[in-house]
Amino acid sequence: MTVPLSSHRRPAVSAALIAALAGALAPATSASAAPTTVRTGTPAPDMAGIVAALESAMADGAPGAMARYLGPDGARGRAVGVRDRASGTAMDIRARFRIGSVSKTFSGVVLLQLVEEDRLTLDAPVNTYLEGLLPDDRITVRHLLTHRSGLADYTDAMFNETVPGFEAVRNRVFSYQELVDLSLADPRTTEPGAAYAYSNTNFVVVGMLIEKLTGHPVADAYQRRIVKPLGLRKTAYVHPDTRINGTHVRGYLHPDEAGAPLVDSTEQTASWAQSAGAVISSPADLNTFTSALMRGRLLSPATLEAMTTVTPTDGTNTRFYGLGLRRYDLSCGTRVYGHTGTVQGYYTYAFSTRDGRRSLSALANTSNHGAANTALGGTLEAAFCGKRPAPASTARSTRPSGPSAHAPLPAERDLPERY
Repeated sequence: MTVPLSSHRRPAVSAALIAALAGALAPATSASAAPTTVRTGTPAPDMAGIVAALESAMADGAPGAMARYLGPDGARGRAVGVRDRASGTAMDIRARFRIGSVSKTFSGVVLLQLVEEDRLTLDAPVNTYLEGLLPDDRITVRHLLTHRSGLADYTDAMFNETVPGFEAVRNRVFSYQELVDLSLADPRTTEPGAAYAYSNTNFVVVGMLIEKLTGHPVADAYQRRIVKPLGLRKTAYVHPDTRINGTHVRGYLHPDEAGAPLVDSTEQTASWAQSAGAVISSPADLNTFTSALMRGRLLSPATLEAMTTVTPTDGTNTRFYGLGLRRYDLSCGTRVYGHTGTVQGYYTYAFSTRDGRRSLSALANTSNHGAANTALGGTLEAAFCGKRPAPASTARSTRPSGPSAHAPLPAERDLPERY
C-alpha cells in the first residue's frame, strides 16, 4: 500500500527551482543518473551468494551478519552468526541496529525537501543561513551534500586511536558547534567545490541547517517527513540516549591491536555523529526507505534527478556521490543508489535500483575491520546481478569460480579504519 505524503512536503516545483537544482550538478566529470543494465531482464537474486558474502564477513571478524532483499517477488532475508556474543543469541533479520552514515541520506532528503519549500537554495553560501559559522563564504549548501566543501573530518583525529577514541566519546554529548569547531581547528582538505573529500563535518552542518530552518530538532524532521509517512516502525533518532530499545543487534568494535578482544560498543550516545550518523533502523525499514526514495515518494522528480546526479569518488569509475547519496555501478551494469554506514560495532549497506523495484540492506556487527566491510559489500553483486554464469571450461584454465572470482573492491571508509 502506498502511504500518501502530506502536501506540505510535495509542493509544485517551479521552473526556476528545476533550473537551480540541475544547473550546477553536471560538471564535466559527472555521470548520468539514468539507470542502465547490461543484461536483458531482471536477474533473480543469488541468495546463496548473499549467504557466502555474509559468511565471508564473519570469517573476517564479524560475530554475525544479515541481509534482506526486497524485489517484485517479495522479501527474502538471510542471517548468520550471532547478534549477541554473551548470550549466543542468533542474528535476527527483524532486529534494529545503528546504521551509521546511511543517516546522511535521511538528512539529505530532509534538506532537499526544504529546498523544494523555498526555505534555502543549494548554491547559496552556508553562511547565508548560519551567519558566521564557516570561515569561507564560498562554501555552499551543495558543497556540503556532495562532500566538496573542503571541511576537515573531525573524526580523523577523534578516532586516531580506535578504542581509546571511542571510549572518550561513548557517553559524551556534543553540541553541533563543538563538532564544527573540531573540524575548523584542522586545515581544510580542498578548495570549495574542487574535489570530493568525504567528511562527517558536512552533514553535521546539514543538521544545523535543518534545525535552523525548521525551528525543531532533526529528530522531529526525520519523524515527520520520513519515518511517519513511510511507516518505518523500527527507525528512530534517539540521540543522546545510549540505548537501542527492543530486539537489537549488539555491536563489536575491533581494537587496533591484532588479537585484542572485541569491545561491545552497543551503548553510546552517538553524539559524535548526530545528523551524520546517529539513526537506528532495521533491514525492512531500510528496504522501504531506499525503495520509496527512488520511487519518488519523498522528493519531486526534479529534485530526485538532482540527488542522483553524481560525480566519481575514486578512480574505479564504479563509485560516485550525488546529494547525500552514493551510486555503485555493479559488474552486470546495474546501478544502485543508497549509502554505506559505519558506526562503532556496525557496518551497513542500504541500496536500491533507480526504479525502486529492488533493494538490499545488509549488516555486519563489527567495525574497524575493513576486510569484513569489503566482504559485506559482496551482497550487492549477489542481490542485484544474480548468480554468475560459470566460466567457460578449458583444459588450461586455472581461473577460480564462485564469489572469490569476483572479489569486491575495498569498501569505502565512512570512519577511520586502523585494522
